[in-house]
Amino acid sequence: MSTVAADSFAPRELFIGLFDDAALFPPGNAPMVRSVPAHLAYAEASCGDLVGPFLCPASRLEELCTTLDDDAALDLTIVVDTGTGGLVDAVAAVTGDRRLDLRGVEIVLRAEHDLGTSARRTVAAVLDAGLPHTAAVFVEVARGGHPGPALDVLAEYDLSAKLRTGGADPSAYPSEAEVATFLVACLDREVAVKCTAGLHHAVRNTAPGSGFEQHGYLNLLLAVDAALDGADERGVAAELGDRDAPAVAARVRSLTADKAARTRVWFRSLGTCSIDEPVDELRALGLIDQTPT
Repeated sequence: MSTVAADSFAPRELFIGLFDDAALFPPGNAPMVRSVPAHLAYAEASCGDLVGPFLCPASRLEELCTTLDDDAALDLTIVVDTGTGGLVDAVAAVTGDRRLDLRGVEIVLRAEHDLGTSARRTVAAVLDAGLPHTAAVFVEVARGGHPGPALDVLAEYDLSAKLRTGGADPSAYPSEAEVATFLVACLDREVAVKCTAGLHHAVRNTAPGSGFEQHGYLNLLLAVDAALDGADERGVAAELGDRDAPAVAARVRSLTADKAARTRVWFRSLGTCSIDEPVDELRALGLIDQTPT
């Protein structure tokens, strides 16, 4: 058992529900029959409060329901891969199953010249799908253009944004400047955000083998904190680019519980195909208790 004093850790509020379980998605691509029991087991683990909902593509909901035991209880976010046309049926399937608690929906905004119009159509379809009022909606905004028009629509309907921060090739990884621009644009409009893909480590790094420049999830949290304190895009990008793990961990540890909670209001979560790896890094950096799961 760890002998480190609890007040030497980072505020637990910073990490509660931070890691959405994307085990089904690349690069993990774990099978459903293994992913579901593994997710449910986290409820009994010491890190259980750090784990967010299970993410499931809309196209695999039937497989999910077949895998679940009759007495299971699963917090679920639907990742819409069937287009808006399949959203109503997907929501109905989840809300009609007593084993499932629909916590959210994630949907990709179609990449069009007029992002504002595209966002308005997408949001209308989501709002007409019969979502419970407690379900969060994350709209993934395509990279490559200015996100402002789309974010204006999300702000109007009090919905959240999603940014993809990695993928299968180097071009899928946005630069620190691009992420900083997106975060500041969201916060200027009071739009909460989540990130997904490529967040394999706590701190900014160059991936061995592939050479991909990967963002760190602790950098993202600190970047949001900095933006909330009034940092401009350059200051936010500097937080995103810091590769000094001890220094990053020290700044995270120095956050007050109030600042940690404030940061998480606006940075909702991140998707990860492995829960154990990011949690283990928090332990290795001395930010949470060393007690194993």
